[in-house]
Amino acid sequence: MKVAMKRTGVPPTLSVGEVARRSGVPVSTLHFYETKGLISSYRTPGNQRRYLRDVLRRVSVIRVAQRVGIALVDIEAALATLPATTAPSRAAWGRLSAAWRADLDARIAQLQKLRDTLDDCIGCGCLSIDRCRLRNPVDKLAAKGPGPHRLWVKGRVTD
Repeated sequence: MKVAMKRTGVPPTLSVGEVARRSGVPVSTLHFYETKGLISSYRTPGNQRRYLRDVLRRVSVIRVAQRVGIALVDIEAALATLPATTAPSRAAWGRLSAAWRADLDARIAQLQKLRDTLDDCIGCGCLSIDRCRLRNPVDKLAAKGPGPHRLWVKGRVTD
């Protein structure tokens, strides 16, 4: 990617405030992203953070991924596969989103199951009945009948 240079031969940069204003992300969030290695800056001789303009697209990718529910650790791993000093391209975004699709599909299926079985829990109270697929899907103690089967005695669980 070709970076436009000022007459000084230095690529145009943005202050942290300019990145915050243009991206709609608070300065504190930008600092957090930087500590996580999601974005990078350099320091001027006056110790001010300066960002290359590509950081705006990286921040956009991070925000969109977070908005659809991708965990920050997964975003970090995905961004680590891209060059740190260039803006993610449309093709790169396609690869990242395709990699996240299976996880999103699984979560959508889980949410649909939750929605479809939620009525079964309304009013049950104990949430450990043998048919409760939401609270305790592998309830091994249900075979012993209703009610508590374990007690907390002197700092440990007893049957």
